[in-house]
Amino acid sequence: MKVSTKIFLPVWLGTLIFFSACESSDSSKSEDSLAVTSDAGSLEVMQSKINQALAQKSSWQSHWAASVGLFDSSDFELVMTDSIDPMEMPEKNPILAEDPLFPYQLPHPEGNGTLDIYSYKVEAQESLDQPFLNPDSEVIWYRADGMKERLLFMGPSGMFEEALWMNASELMVLGFFQEEDGFRPMIWIINVQNHSLNQFRMTKVVKEYQHDSYLDTKLKTVDLT
Repeated sequence: MKVSTKIFLPVWLGTLIFFSACESSDSSKSEDSLAVTSDAGSLEVMQSKINQALAQKSSWQSHWAASVGLFDSSDFELVMTDSIDPMEMPEKNPILAEDPLFPYQLPHPEGNGTLDIYSYKVEAQESLDQPFLNPDSEVIWYRADGMKERLLFMGPSGMFEEALWMNASELMVLGFFQEEDGFRPMIWIINVQNHSLNQFRMTKVVKEYQHDSYLDTKLKTVDLT
């Protein structure tokens, strides 16, 4: 397993920094954001979109249902609504047609580049004897104008497992986070136009979960065993 050295911070602290943006320091701001979302009626809209996403990604839903039982959007609670500050830099998508992760790129609905959630997590180059997982995960949007946006980042206590474009401006990311009580499925709804983020967490947790179990079944072109 390769240890990340991209920043001079302990890995656990990097995870804490990410989730502090999602769940912590200014609790009153978070509560105000949740109240605005609820009052505007958009919470119900987001729950409807979550059900749509679960129907489209039924393999992810059934995978987790084997551990936590049957669930739908009503089993998720909104824990954070905020703006995001994406890391943007010039970089074209390095995942080309011959790359084993190419089939899992998610083209933008209107042709504005692709979304990638696996290439940072999975090392699967031809030069490697055996593919392996990096400790951290990120969600990257390679835009058609040659710019790269990092939309989400998470340390080793969780993983982004699935994603889909809901429309040209909105995407949904499915994954999990490990905490003291166990492993908890998570959902992130991101608007790439106004850079807003809504984070949902499942009210159920499971004590044991194999980190790479979903990727083992999802990534048919990569052998992680």
